[in-house]
Amino acid sequence: MPAPLLSNPAIDTPIVFVDLETTGGSTSEHRITEIGVVEASPQGVSRWSTLIDPQQPIPPFIQQLTGITDDMVRGAPTFEAVADDLFGRLDGKLFVAHNASFDRGFLRSEFRRAGLSFNPDVLCTVRLSRALYPAEKRHGLDALVERHGLVPSARHRALADADLLWQFWQRLHGLIPNEVLREQIDRTTRRFRLAGDITEDVLEAAPAGCGVYAFYGESGVPLYVGRSVRLRQRVRSHLSGERRSAKEARLAQQVRRVEWRETGGELGALLTEAQWIATLRPAHNRLPRVSRSDPTGAPWPFEGAIVFEERSDDAPGASFHVVDRWRYLGCAASLADAAALAAGSTAREFELSTYRILQTHLARGLRVTPLGDSVATTA
Repeated sequence: MPAPLLSNPAIDTPIVFVDLETTGGSTSEHRITEIGVVEASPQGVSRWSTLIDPQQPIPPFIQQLTGITDDMVRGAPTFEAVADDLFGRLDGKLFVAHNASFDRGFLRSEFRRAGLSFNPDVLCTVRLSRALYPAEKRHGLDALVERHGLVPSARHRALADADLLWQFWQRLHGLIPNEVLREQIDRTTRRFRLAGDITEDVLEAAPAGCGVYAFYGESGVPLYVGRSVRLRQRVRSHLSGERRSAKEARLAQQVRRVEWRETGGELGALLTEAQWIATLRPAHNRLPRVSRSDPTGAPWPFEGAIVFEERSDDAPGASFHVVDRWRYLGCAASLADAAALAAGSTAREFELSTYRILQTHLARGLRVTPLGDSVATTA
């Protein structure tokens, strides 16, 4: 029978306390040998564990540490055999583990091999302990056992260690006021199931370097446009960062889709961001001020379109940005593509933002190439 829940939990989210034993520390080279899960749900607390055949030898020092031998896992199910059942136990629940990136990383890799995408919100009890007890120097599981009087049934066995985390969770509810505990849980939880259909896997496809991103809400409503020299990291921090402002947290709750454009450099990002804001008019951006003294047009100092090049350490090639008559036409991967972009454009509208940004950089000596001219000039 499931054990009873806490009478007044700090959060009412379904929770799984998880621990793994493995053949080593590399998710690409090593495999899981045992899984232990303590699940706390509205129905109560239940426990589940299984040995796993890693289909590779367990190193002797790991056998000595965990007590799990090659003979013990021989004939046990493979991960693939338990994947569907385990995924059902974990999916949609707050994933709590000690040094959680280790356990999440192994499970994510194993689920990926089984054809499943595993992106739970994750709470690391090491990080939670540090947040709640900053004066303490040690936050390993043995330190928590000693400090909080936890009762281990075995160490370095999956279910026993998962049960220690459940005991720690119960102790915290008797030691920390609920509002303080709730705040620290929220602050230290990493949210990988980010928003809408956006997961960590989706973000992995985003450029690591310079670029512009746009968030969209329900029915494709534009919410926010931003730029960053580390686009993937910035988008992730918007949606799952621990130090988000209240405004960013409210924005993240509305996001259903994200799109981005790699720019290769900061000037291209500035031009793209300004153009997207002017076009999309997202609700969370402040529109640039336009005064009566601002020009509605200006002489173009070149005979035709120009291109300037930017390179990023995070991108394999150069980015070629095309501007014609104070309108930013976009980015291309080569000079030939840049020429085709300029030739195919029929846009003639004056862009005040492009004028402001580009005029400043031209005055600073931005090197540009008139398209159709092979000699770079300094304007």
